[in-house]
Amino acid sequence: MDRERSAEETGFKRDMLAALPNLRAFAVSLTGRHHLADDLVQDTIVKAWAKQDHFEPGTNMKAWLFTILRNEFYSQMRKRGREVADTDGVFTSQLATHPQQYGSLDLQDFRKALEQLPPDQREAIILVGASGFAYEEAAEICGCAVGTIKSRINRARNKLQEILGVTGEADYGPDANDAAVIKRAFAS
Repeated sequence: MDRERSAEETGFKRDMLAALPNLRAFAVSLTGRHHLADDLVQDTIVKAWAKQDHFEPGTNMKAWLFTILRNEFYSQMRKRGREVADTDGVFTSQLATHPQQYGSLDLQDFRKALEQLPPDQREAIILVGASGFAYEEAAEICGCAVGTIKSRINRARNKLQEILGVTGEADYGPDANDAAVIKRAFAS
């Protein structure tokens, strides 16, 4: 039994080695570069050796190896399509994100401001703004008219803007100092 397996392995290895020149030529035609082709052939041989139990003896070894090589090439190309070459660190040095602690502090401020609203306004804005209910559904839950809900929400929004000191879109996201720092980082 061991002799049969050894003979099969020897035949497998012999057939695989015989296909190397053709595999390399095919790899060069796919990659266009000799060093990349050599790497691709090596990856193919390693995969084929690991999966030799999937090869059906008596079938076309060369076709099987070419299929592995082609699939490996396309897998590598898909992977490279999602990667950015940044060997000198230029892209990495330009990455910047808004610090998370500001978002946490903003949320704390919002919660405090929400607590300062009258209960009917707080309930209305939470039902529509946070819970996603339609005005009609919120009106039904609160037992009042749709116009009343709209009025409560409008007054709640205005009061929240006043408490939080929000005057426009510029008040959201990084503050003026952070925005200037980020802008300078990307300008250089």
